[in-house]
Amino acid sequence: MNDTTNLRDPASRATWLTLFASTGTLICCALPIVFVSLGFGATVAALTSSFPFLITLSLHKVWIFAFSGAMLVLSGWLMYRPGRACPADPALGQVCNTTQTWNRRLYWASVAIWGIGFFAAFLALPLRIWLGF
Repeated sequence: MNDTTNLRDPASRATWLTLFASTGTLICCALPIVFVSLGFGATVAALTSSFPFLITLSLHKVWIFAFSGAMLVLSGWLMYRPGRACPADPALGQVCNTTQTWNRRLYWASVAIWGIGFFAAFLALPLRIWLGF
């Protein structure tokens, strides 16, 4: 049995798509804000001149976060839904358990990335203004 059979599992595919979508929130929104906050404004200017699609993505950050958040919810439901079980065959059961373990790790990494991006894109500036920095 090869590893490509694990990609047929909808939870596995959704988890990888979720990781991609949540990483996109960091690239579009969180990374430029963090760079500017740390004083690397010239780096952000160079990035946006080299990759102009970053400006388009940041203009639509609400939609990007909504889509990636919906992907996180879907992926979480696919992984933790009731009635999900591994096959009784020992070899297939081991592959299933390994896949589920990695899916959970990727899922929670995606949730962390999404949370960091959400904080940087929507909460960091209001919090900074409120604290008077």
